[in-house]
Amino acid sequence: MNLKRIFGAILTLLGIGGLIYAAVLFVNGSGDTRDFKSLFIYGLLGLLFFIAGISLVRTTKDES
Repeated sequence: MNLKRIFGAILTLLGIGGLIYAAVLFVNGSGDTRDFKSLFIYGLLGLLFFIAGISLVRTTKDES
């Protein structure tokens, strides 16, 4: 297995974790400005890691 694919899988898992944490903050939030900032930061980083990981796994070719 290629090192880029492993790194892409790790980025994808971190992105999924960030998106899930942002969803938990959204559901349990009270509407504060502080809640919105952390929701935005975790959601944006989760989305960025998820997209980067998926694209890294897709573009890396398998070489035997």
